[in-house]
Amino acid sequence: MDIIDSIILGIIQGLTEFLPVSSSGHLELGKAILGDNSIPQESLLFTVVLHFATALSTIVIFRKDILDILKGLFKPAFNEDRQFAVKIIISMLPAVIVGVFFEEQLEQLFGGNIMLVGCMLLVTALLLFLADKAKNTNKKVSFKDAFIIGISQAIAMLPGISRSGATISTSVLLGNDKTKAARFSFLMVVPLIIGKMAKDILGGDLSFESQNLTALTAGFIAAFIAGLFACTWMIALVKKSKLSYFAIYCAIVGIIAIVFSILN
Repeated sequence: MDIIDSIILGIIQGLTEFLPVSSSGHLELGKAILGDNSIPQESLLFTVVLHFATALSTIVIFRKDILDILKGLFKPAFNEDRQFAVKIIISMLPAVIVGVFFEEQLEQLFGGNIMLVGCMLLVTALLLFLADKAKNTNKKVSFKDAFIIGISQAIAMLPGISRSGATISTSVLLGNDKTKAARFSFLMVVPLIIGKMAKDILGGDLSFESQNLTALTAGFIAAFIAGLFACTWMIALVKKSKLSYFAIYCAIVGIIAIVFSILN
């Protein structure tokens, strides 16, 4: 994979990780269009590096929030920041369970099943449309909400389901404030991405030996910069109830994918 391809894929990952259009689907599509002939281990490494870049962009955008949460963990009282940290942990549980016990079954769904991707994009479109019509409130995410949102995140492991779209939509439909919903959605995935990367490296699934470090670095930087832009933009879009545009996009792409699958 050359530097230009890496930059293009990095931009795709950075934008679609936060915009509710399914980043994994777009990244794999981008690889196919660019003719990525990497062996599976190299392709996996590149994907993980790009996800780490977007996680880092989330940390930069929400650095103050994360610092407050970390400080709150060391305070004796069960304060608001500690409560938020517990909610993040609760939200992670469904995805961790699915990842640990159903990893092989999940990977089998990413074998070019266009019909499944199309159907899941329609589900994403419906969620975004409903969330866009919901009234804004000042309600914070509760412990119960955190677990339900976590279930949405676990379901979003399916190809075609947007993680940010599913989690933000679920949170908003539960009656939570739209800005708080977006904040919670972006923060809840950071520990999962970092944990997954650490697991793959320690488990020997990833190796940086004999890799094109220049291309990896270029992709990482592109994904990080694009992620900074997309994360900030997405928060504004959710607050202004502009998710319907993405609902239309997902519906169109989903229908095209289903029709393509039927004709072939």
